[in-house]
Amino acid sequence: MLVNQNLILDVVVIGGGQSALTAAYVLKRSGLSYVLLDAEAAPGGAWQHGWDSLRLFSPSAWSSIAGWPMPAVSEETPHRDDVVEYLTQYERRYDFPIVRSTRVSHVEKIEGGLRVVSEDGCWDARVVISATGTWGCPFIPTYPGQEVFKGQQIHSAQYAEPSVFEGKTVLVVGGGNSGAQIYAEVSEVGHATWVTNEAPKFLPDDVDGRVLFERATARLKAQQEGVEPRQPVGGLGDIVMVPPVLEARERGVLSAVRPFTHFTSSGAVWPSGAETKVDAVIWCTGFSPALDHLGNLGIVDHNGKVAVDENRSIDLPNLWLVGYGDWTGLASATLIGVTRTARDVVKQVYPSGKHTFPTLPPKAMVST
Repeated sequence: MLVNQNLILDVVVIGGGQSALTAAYVLKRSGLSYVLLDAEAAPGGAWQHGWDSLRLFSPSAWSSIAGWPMPAVSEETPHRDDVVEYLTQYERRYDFPIVRSTRVSHVEKIEGGLRVVSEDGCWDARVVISATGTWGCPFIPTYPGQEVFKGQQIHSAQYAEPSVFEGKTVLVVGGGNSGAQIYAEVSEVGHATWVTNEAPKFLPDDVDGRVLFERATARLKAQQEGVEPRQPVGGLGDIVMVPPVLEARERGVLSAVRPFTHFTSSGAVWPSGAETKVDAVIWCTGFSPALDHLGNLGIVDHNGKVAVDENRSIDLPNLWLVGYGDWTGLASATLIGVTRTARDVVKQVYPSGKHTFPTLPPKAMVST
């Protein structure tokens, strides 16, 4: 591992997905010296790992990050692969300095800044922007008897397509959009039961991600102005009626049951005492912030979050966080929502509105 003690960057961005690329776009225009460290081997961030049929909720025009709109697709909304291609072309278009297959192990405090450490090298910077997202930290709740259950258990992060569950009895657990979509397609090939804590909330058929973002923005603006926000039907967590979910409704299977009480070695027991033999469980139970690289700093709380003031760590003022959820900016974990947050963060990094740090020559951007 090599460290060049004579060089220090203005900013190191940890991550290579949509949030990191958006921050890079704003940084490129600022004149600050920076580098992106991406643990993935290829462009596309977490979108590379989405299930095969995954589609966006919104048209291309409402699924873009800063600077360059996502090209329109022939179908109504983009596919997972369309997003990967868009992010690939985006980073080529702007020629960002990206170091790939570099997983950051931890961040250290140094005089005048922070040191970002991986197996491949160290990067010293005055400021670090953490943009690792949540995909790398899937959450699975603990159920009694889970350790004795002999069936298959996977998280939605590992789910690819439904054919492997053909003819099997499957529990799909989770009341969000991933749970609805995965349940819808698994129910076509297997004996699927959708398990949710509460009855799912389905949006009107004509409400997509664009409408949800507009409503969330309007609510935030009203709160900032100190007025009571209007409460239109639908929130960012409600079920969008994408084609697979609509098709499940047409088949008459779009219904969910409340949770089972515990596992047995061969199945699950319901509050009534009845037991269902189960071959597989697909946990669509969300993700936690992927912040292991900050664990040694003592700033990650018991909820897996960092205390922030406008995205800036309260306990470590030269660290900013982007793209982990609403606590790091309204809808900042979405393609359409991250631009506003990234712009705000970079403005905080250089509040004077102009470059104030010495720029390093391009070949000195990375110390490996």
